[in-house]
Amino acid sequence: MQHNPGFLKLVDDARQRIGECTAADVMARLEKGVSFHFIDVREDHEYQSDHAAGARHLGKGVIERDIETQIPDKHAPIVLYCGGGYRSALAADALQQMGYSNVLSMEGGIKSWRDAGYPME
Repeated sequence: MQHNPGFLKLVDDARQRIGECTAADVMARLEKGVSFHFIDVREDHEYQSDHAAGARHLGKGVIERDIETQIPDKHAPIVLYCGGGYRSALAADALQQMGYSNVLSMEGGIKSWRDAGYPME
């Protein structure tokens, strides 16, 4: 997909303020049994089609509205992902602005997860 320049600038700006991790980093956490919230921020139909094993859904369109109910602890570790790492970067930036201090965006999104052959549901 070709992204528009304004969108890419917005994402690049957000990436200056957030932390990112790789799919391998996330898998290592899962294999070690590290406790964290693994959140898919894609659209409902994308999540329903398939998603990373163990991830729960909280779409980008509602995450700011619902995050405090779903994850009240603002210091809880959270890893967000989307299709390619763009929307999750924007969502991570928004959550940090809301006071969440331990949020990461997974680089490459579900595409990098699939490409690595990691489990899907």
